Amino acid sequence: MAEPGLRDLKKARTRLRIAETAARLFAERGYERVAVSEIARAAEVAEQTLYNYFPTKEQLVTDREQQIQDRLGELIRSRPAGTSPAAAIRDFVLETVSAIRDMPAENARGNLGYLAAISPAVNRLALEMTDRQAAALATAISDTTPVAPEIARLQGIALAGVFQIIISESGRRTHAGQSPAEIVDGLYPEIENVLGELDRWLTRT
Repeated sequence: MAEPGLRDLKKARTRLRIAETAARLFAERGYERVAVSEIARAAEVAEQTLYNYFPTKEQLVTDREQQIQDRLGELIRSRPAGTSPAAAIRDFVLETVSAIRDMPAENARGNLGYLAAISPAVNRLALEMTDRQAAALATAISDTTPVAPEIARLQGIALAGVFQIIISESGRRTHAGQSPAEIVDGLYPEIENVLGELDRWLTRT
């Protein structure tokens, strides 16, 4: 029997291979034109194995949602006294933008932002994901900050909006023909500025 660590590593590799295969096929042919069975075949896994990792096709384009949501909540809940929620997530958000630079150019058109820019169905998924993220952030803020629930909700929406900007802008810029490096060079300072403004606002509340 494999050690738990080796099992987890194998699962992580399989999950990544499926997600990367889906991104490549979506980039080549578009989200609506790719069947789950085709992704499974190209990733060299059984279709049921794919569904074990991604219960729905939609989750193949929002595959990091829970991971990001959990990390943001952890950062907000563990932030030092006097640190705003925006400052608490700043480094993680900027690292997320910087990571776009390492994206293979051939996969850029398979990412969530680009697919949302060209597909109404995927755009709806992205907006629904932002709503869920806003609610989770509001809960983390409410748990750690003495503000009224409606203010926590507003702050959660604002912080989730930062990721919505990253998604929509990276998609728009990809559609305009920019490379991953060009996207980061333009988007990074904009997100840095937005986070600075949010930090000033949230520090006063």
